[in-house]
Amino acid sequence: MYNILVCDDDKEIVEAIRIYLSQEGYNILTAFDGVEALEVIKNNTVHLVLMDIMMPKMDGIKATTKMREANSFPIIFLSAKSEDTDKILGLTIGADDYITKPFNPMELIARVKASLRRYTQLGNLNIDDNNLFKCGGLIINDETKEVSVDGKDVKLTPIEFNILLLLVRNQGKVFSIDDIYENIWNEEAVGADNTVAVHIRHIREKIEINPKDPKYLKVVWGVGYKIEKMKENS
Repeated sequence: MYNILVCDDDKEIVEAIRIYLSQEGYNILTAFDGVEALEVIKNNTVHLVLMDIMMPKMDGIKATTKMREANSFPIIFLSAKSEDTDKILGLTIGADDYITKPFNPMELIARVKASLRRYTQLGNLNIDDNNLFKCGGLIINDETKEVSVDGKDVKLTPIEFNILLLLVRNQGKVFSIDDIYENIWNEEAVGADNTVAVHIRHIREKIEINPKDPKYLKVVWGVGYKIEKMKENS
């Protein structure tokens, strides 16, 4: 059974989400501010977090930043705000998805299931028997979900890991933004530009020595992104 933490200062929203997700067989943990959420994470095994942004004591932005220091489980933001800047901010600090209030319960359930599926099984990506993928000094172990660059461990969120794995497994192939979104999110790419671009930027910041002059993750202007195929690869 998956443990899902629901963190929102509106107790009615927390209770409604608890009812929806409990009916789907999930075990629900609750918190009403970021401080409580971090305490729950400390004392329990959590597989996914639904996080409100505007909360007392500690908001969702600060709480997510702290969670990402040691955890890779999916985090979905819940917010009454719908502006692109808020979505980008959430994705930039490590959120995997974003749902705007008021939300449809069926959409919430679908996004939770999709995030957990990507986290545990990498969605519909076909994994080869050989779970080790190399590109120069970049190494991805798909069995242990570990990434390293030049021997140094790199911590990626589940979405970032999935995107990087997709590109590394297809070195030299250019993927458009829509290609990436549809492969990773497993849904039609509608307004996906900002979402994918933020994750790509975040990956670059983690795996590149100089993100502005990337060695691995290249942009093909007007087309999309690719992982540069390197001659030294075996």
